[in-house]
Amino acid sequence: MHFNFRRLSRLALSVSGALAVLSIACSASAAPAIATVPGMAPVVNPANLYSEAGAGHFSPAVAGALPRIYVPNLRSNDVYVIDPATFKVVEKFKVGYSPQHVVPAWDLKTLWVANNAEGRPDGSLTPIDPTTAKPGKEIPVEDPYNMYFTPDGKDAIVVVEAHAQLDFRDPHTMALKSSLSVPECKGINHADFSIDGKYALFTCEFGGRLAKIDMVNRKVVGYLQLDKKGMPQDIRISPDGKVFFVADMMADGVYVVDGESFTKIGFIQTGTGTHGLYPSRDGSKLYVANRGSNKIHGPRHGKGSISVIDFATRKVVANWPIPGGGSPDMGNVSADGKMLWLSGRFDDVVYAIDTTTGAVKSIPVGMEPHGLTVWPQPGRYSLGHTGNMR
Repeated sequence: MHFNFRRLSRLALSVSGALAVLSIACSASAAPAIATVPGMAPVVNPANLYSEAGAGHFSPAVAGALPRIYVPNLRSNDVYVIDPATFKVVEKFKVGYSPQHVVPAWDLKTLWVANNAEGRPDGSLTPIDPTTAKPGKEIPVEDPYNMYFTPDGKDAIVVVEAHAQLDFRDPHTMALKSSLSVPECKGINHADFSIDGKYALFTCEFGGRLAKIDMVNRKVVGYLQLDKKGMPQDIRISPDGKVFFVADMMADGVYVVDGESFTKIGFIQTGTGTHGLYPSRDGSKLYVANRGSNKIHGPRHGKGSISVIDFATRKVVANWPIPGGGSPDMGNVSADGKMLWLSGRFDDVVYAIDTTTGAVKSIPVGMEPHGLTVWPQPGRYSLGHTGNMR
């Protein structure tokens, strides 16, 4: 008798996802209401904080937005625009130096290209109108490696990596309002927020640690050492808000951290060079991009792969290698949840990965693509990065 192991694997993944969704639905009514910070939208489902970013939950604010994939190319200083319906590049335009991420604004009306101008003094933010896919006039901003937004939408948080600092700016004009030094967070870069919006955890790439920031009083609460030889990258909160998952490209896996007690409580092995983290649209799974190398500047055709973690069990339920090798880095999930879009950092391509089968399409883009975003995405507001939607 011959068994189709691939088919069995797909069936197991689909059953696992269905059970997780059922578990979330059943526990929603029992979960206590969340007391959020003033100005933050209420948490509709305390058992799944991603519920309002599910497939089809579009805000009226994204009406008229063109379905596009925006790809910042770090070394060619431009943005490529892909039509997801045809998988073809339909637009490209120059931006500032070293574009790192394309960041959806809190109000969902603007996409910001964070040009941090590595090693230069002329960093900037380039606004993109998502209804036309055209760029506007650049705004000079110091070292915008990444950008987030406070849960109430009143401030943009520019991550000034070079100075281990967070700059709180007007979310529209980008005028500087205040700054917070995070001195023991060398290489500060990625973040996620607690379910109630009271604090955020930032990764310290070159210190192997996390920084906890009190978002109400705007102060550093403390630091958590993950591994002195580690290199933490992306970070995402679990659907129930109880733990954070932290990708570490040196550890080849994901740390599990209790945000309230600020302690490391687990580790999940995934693949070489663990980097980006993206929840599925139904909030049941976490897609993990393993970049294929532990080096900051890795080789082409590395051991790149995508691991799928089941949120409920915290187990890897699938692993999809990039055919012929690759370097999946940053991106996001399509609005319907059927495609995972990731930059191929060292291979100058973008990957479109089927979230059911793991099948991969590759699209050539500019030099060293980084934090691409998919637009429009479901959700009421964006907390930043490449679309941390809630």
